[in-house]
Amino acid sequence: MTAAHTAAYALALLPAGKGDPTWLENDALRKQFIPAIFETLQMVGLSTLFAVIIGTLIGLVLVQTGKGGLTPNKGVYQAVSFVVNIVRSLPFIIGIIVLIPVTKAIVGRSTGSMATVVPLVILSAPFFARLVETNLLAVDPGKIEAAQMMGASNRQIRWGILIREAMPALIQSITTLAITLIGYSAMAGAVGGGGLGQMAINYGYNRWQTDVMISTVVAIIIIVQIIQLIGDILSRLVDHRAR
Repeated sequence: MTAAHTAAYALALLPAGKGDPTWLENDALRKQFIPAIFETLQMVGLSTLFAVIIGTLIGLVLVQTGKGGLTPNKGVYQAVSFVVNIVRSLPFIIGIIVLIPVTKAIVGRSTGSMATVVPLVILSAPFFARLVETNLLAVDPGKIEAAQMMGASNRQIRWGILIREAMPALIQSITTLAITLIGYSAMAGAVGGGGLGQMAINYGYNRWQTDVMISTVVAIIIIVQIIQLIGDILSRLVDHRAR
């Protein structure tokens, strides 16, 4: 944590006074609100990207090695499924604390927006893997059988049939993941995670600055609405069944 962050955090712990400036006169809103929004967007964007990549690969392994998959393997499926379930069972606040050594090893510190990306990815990738598994299992088996009869390889079936046919649902799942990560990033503010969550806790909760709390909540609501709108549009664009 930088000296500036330390000073801001120490100030935030002071109780609010009757003469505290509010809204546009509040230094917290004037100087920290916009940077906090960008920190949140950065955390959510990077976390979503890496969680989608890792979660998609894990989801493909679950589908391919599961019962009725392209290469069924009960041992591999149960091992991967067990690890996924273990990680998914961890509450985020507990998980972010447990992963502090891992975060320090990767980023070099345990607080701040970039440090928060590590636990966000690790804890959300298994969640997305299950969404991927559900989406891929919903693909019509007849299309897979037809591709196999035509001599398509497992790789071609994975990416040309499974992923392609499930793309509208996958985009909706990515949208759900991104919105979930916004909530996780806000919770990370309780342990110095940066972004709108930390600002809401430092000023909205610790100093009872209602204007800061309202502003952060409204900003998060707007971000969620925009992400959901973009996800809905992209899902419709790639849905060949709707054409």
